[in-house]
Amino acid sequence: MTPLQLSRLLADAAMSRKARGVVRIDVRPRTTIADYLLICEGDTDRQVRAIAEEMLEAASRAGVHALSRAGVEEGSWACLDFDSVIAHVFLPGERAYYDLEGLWGPARRVRPRPPVRLGQ
Repeated sequence: MTPLQLSRLLADAAMSRKARGVVRIDVRPRTTIADYLLICEGDTDRQVRAIAEEMLEAASRAGVHALSRAGVEEGSWACLDFDSVIAHVFLPGERAYYDLEGLWGPARRVRPRPPVRLGQ
């Protein structure tokens, strides 16, 4: 699975759990830590945990496993490292405080497309 495909899979998983403000940032020209950052938020700590768990499960079903995960149990900021894609799921206040989108400045942002829903 390519990094772009993985970032799309994770974005779709997040949106399936009603994540808000899903943004994918192409950081390839700016760093070697990853190809894409995926940033989104949930309204409550329970939703943050559910979004993160859905991302982990979707990746696992595709044969991809996170190298590390942090903050999933706490639910204010979950970080999932898939090597080429790093996913961040925040509570709104945490997202605004850490402002990862601002940190990466002019890096190209890609708004994920809505997931395809079969049978609709």
